[in-house]
Amino acid sequence: MKILCAFGKNQYGDPSRGLGIEYAAFVPTLRRLGYEVVHFESWDHRVYSDFANLNQSLLRTVEWECPDVMLTVQCAYEIWLETLAEIWNRGNVATICWTTDDSWKYQQVSRFIGPFYHAMTTTYPESVRKYHRDGIRHVLLSNWAANSEYLQEPLRAADCRIPVSFVGAAHGNRYRRLEWLRRQGIDVACFGHGWPTGSIQAQNIPVIMRNSVISLNFANAPGDNQVKARTFEVPGAGGFLLTERAQGLEAVYDIGQEIAVFENDPDLVEKIRYFLNHPHERDAVAKAGFERTCKYHTYEIRLLELVRFALDAKAKCARVAPPLVPESFEECIEQHRAGVAVRALRRMLVAICSAIWGPAFGPRAARRFLWQFSWRFLRSHTFRARGWPGRVFPNLS
Repeated sequence: MKILCAFGKNQYGDPSRGLGIEYAAFVPTLRRLGYEVVHFESWDHRVYSDFANLNQSLLRTVEWECPDVMLTVQCAYEIWLETLAEIWNRGNVATICWTTDDSWKYQQVSRFIGPFYHAMTTTYPESVRKYHRDGIRHVLLSNWAANSEYLQEPLRAADCRIPVSFVGAAHGNRYRRLEWLRRQGIDVACFGHGWPTGSIQAQNIPVIMRNSVISLNFANAPGDNQVKARTFEVPGAGGFLLTERAQGLEAVYDIGQEIAVFENDPDLVEKIRYFLNHPHERDAVAKAGFERTCKYHTYEIRLLELVRFALDAKAKCARVAPPLVPESFEECIEQHRAGVAVRALRRMLVAICSAIWGPAFGPRAARRFLWQFSWRFLRSHTFRARGWPGRVFPNLS
């Protein structure tokens, strides 16, 4: 069986940030499961002249490779609804989209693209009800996992060389929170994009986790706190996880026995000090978390279920995708190409936003304004070939 993986190789499509978690985990795992895997780059927009070129390339790849399953991780409007409909109507490809940000992304993205996939995934139980409410029936409740390549028995706290570590990008309120910990006398070794250490190679991340007495995880997200990939990666790598509370944690680990959880910053300080001073309790939790991860939370388990779910959903779906006008893909290409009016709109938006936020941030602010306006008021039109964000800003990632 052949699986086409359409997502980025690097984080956010940026090679300087290192391999993305989806590529680093999904591609080798699917190959270990015995599938033939083809990767299609859909996040690095520098590879393509515009979104029309990207979508044409995806269709050519599907036609040439003839996959049985297409697994995507869709950021926003990079894959058109017309493209998904074309693939659906071929009749021989089961399509499924992996989504893990539905606390905010369901409203902005997932509900609009969901009808054009045979199946969707989500990590939020409450989002399953939203999908069903909106007529999207085939939804798999799944989650992140640990990469079995990096499964390692835990080290004793006494053998670890890093007291407290954090691996992740320096965004949101993380810098402020870690600086506050430093003022409380707790120095955290930070690794990742935006920290002085910079991005680190994927294979080095488990080494850091295993060699840390405590590995921190912040669950903050634009919506509700998330159960993030680190939740599974740390115990799987043989580390001790101290994570911020998020909905659904209790469904995957026994809190207090297999992982440790903090409620707020003062509680975080208290938990760090406690487990640094009680290494035997720390070691017992790390061992139990590792065993639970090996048994229930590897990507082999997740992706085998995902592939079977996609194939089963395709068998239950209609043979023809929801109708779209125009039906000709060539017409879609023509509609997407920027004309005089589109170029004028781009110049106007960039000029206004640059006057407010400066030339460095103006273009990105203009794109964000148009995106926010489009999904709110133009809804599914945003994700079509003639959608305004992709036409007005075809090269701005």
